[in-house]
Amino acid sequence: MTEQTEPSDILFSDEQAQLLEIAETFSANKSPIDAVRRQLAAEDAIDGALWREIAALGWLGIAIPEEFGGSGLGLGEVVAIVEPMGRKLLSSPLASTTLAAQAILCTGNDEQKSQWLPQLAAGTVAALALTEAHGDWDLCHLTCTATRNGGTLSLSGGKTFVTDAAQADLFLVSLALDGAPALVLVEKSALGKDALHREVVVDETRRSYGLSLDGVELPAANLLAAADLPGCLKSLHLAACLLYAAEMCGGTAGVINVTLDYLKTRRQFDHFIGAYQALKHPMVDALVGLEQARSHLYHAATVFEMGNGADGRGEVAVRMAKAQAAAAFAFASDRAIQFHGAFGFTYDCDAQLYRRRALWCEQQHGDGLHHRKHLAGLLLD
Repeated sequence: MTEQTEPSDILFSDEQAQLLEIAETFSANKSPIDAVRRQLAAEDAIDGALWREIAALGWLGIAIPEEFGGSGLGLGEVVAIVEPMGRKLLSSPLASTTLAAQAILCTGNDEQKSQWLPQLAAGTVAALALTEAHGDWDLCHLTCTATRNGGTLSLSGGKTFVTDAAQADLFLVSLALDGAPALVLVEKSALGKDALHREVVVDETRRSYGLSLDGVELPAANLLAAADLPGCLKSLHLAACLLYAAEMCGGTAGVINVTLDYLKTRRQFDHFIGAYQALKHPMVDALVGLEQARSHLYHAATVFEMGNGADGRGEVAVRMAKAQAAAAFAFASDRAIQFHGAFGFTYDCDAQLYRRRALWCEQQHGDGLHHRKHLAGLLLD
């Protein structure tokens, strides 16, 4: 990124282009639709061998500084990986592991960074335990608590939508401590044997769990201390929104391809149905929506690359990207089901896998209405 470039521009670096190309090939080879369907019945969303391949490619350390075993790049480069993975419905803990590393960079001390960041870059799986049953997308609204007992912390409460928890070695947990928000690192060995319970969610390519923190005790050294913890939580929230926007843009492109393949092979009245204007025009609308969403996405990625992820400009860019990507994915996946006719409403139709992914991604860290509500205040202030 050049320092002379205005923040309003959309930049796409050589590194992003290379990562995008590699991730497209990798995702196409490792996650064809039949592999996705096989994975639906598997215990984990991704098998260990595939996760080790992702780690070997260096993707987990992209946004980690070189001194901690990473590549020293940024979330803009991670976006270029997440987007093609979303196109092929490749589920993995890559986003949660990346975000946990960002939280440690923002709030951890030197010892915590030296201990955990090299492990995360090398393939240790991290899960985010930030969401609670009340469903408020404000990460500072916390009912889970911690109390100090000398040199230990006693936790209580529960978290929900903790993805890939069964594979995770480390949990980033938000809670209230002394009446203020706090983040702690919880190793899997500290959890009770019944701490996790599998949740049934709309996107069956995900593995989501509820997490009980009752009775968990940790060394006080596991507490991530920061002068501005609410600010770090906000930055983490926006970073998560950016990666979900990338996944939704990829999903939109993927479901458009699925639909076009069907329109070019299904015949009615001696014509391919893709020849009918009633189907052509919505497909053009879907493509336009995708291009709008990708423009917002890479503008938001540019803002993050320039170090403005948590300021007013960065917040506007990310919220716009998340809202636009959700709208584009919802429209394209809904049209895909409709255009497949009665078959589109069956479990065997691939379009419904994308529609489920769209519903899941939109609801994580705020739906379109939520972000537009915040944008109204930001833009009219």
